[in-house]
Amino acid sequence: MCNCHQRQKRRKKWFEMKNKIYKKLVPRAIVFVLLVFGLTACMKEWTPEELEAQRRAEAAKQAANPGLFGGGGLFGGGKSEESSIGVNSFLWRASLDIVSFMPVTSADPFGGVIITDWYSFPEAPSERLKLIIYILDRVLRADGVRVAVFRQILSNGMWRNAPVPEKKGASIENSILTRARQLRHETLQQ
Repeated sequence: MCNCHQRQKRRKKWFEMKNKIYKKLVPRAIVFVLLVFGLTACMKEWTPEELEAQRRAEAAKQAANPGLFGGGGLFGGGKSEESSIGVNSFLWRASLDIVSFMPVTSADPFGGVIITDWYSFPEAPSERLKLIIYILDRVLRADGVRVAVFRQILSNGMWRNAPVPEKKGASIENSILTRARQLRHETLQQ
């Protein structure tokens, strides 16, 4: 009889201790779960194009700033007249000038990537474009800039991907190169 009574006391004590722990842990766990879900809800969903742009930006940054006994010295960032940013300053400024009418969502002067938001021209509100501009070199060269153009068309109330005219990216690249040459010429005239 005494042994049974002691077991009941131990069980009662164990349940009381368990309840105290649950009373502390459960509210904390709920707060933690809510925070996790709240923070993940705030995260931006990346499109495959944006992920590719991020990957290329990192690759361009590595190529432009090799470091550890590479062309950029021990830690990278060797001496150059454009060392304040990671790419050619004329190409960078020209790119920003050319897309100044579009909203820019991301501009990384060290990686040399400019990403615009979707933009619809007033003449064609059912069509929109998005640009990703890659500045690939620290030198003003014809192959120092690449433009990826994305196009969508409004169909039945939804935006759908559409093919981009073949020469669209090349024409924007040429506009950027022309503006970069103008900026360089203006700088040399001063």
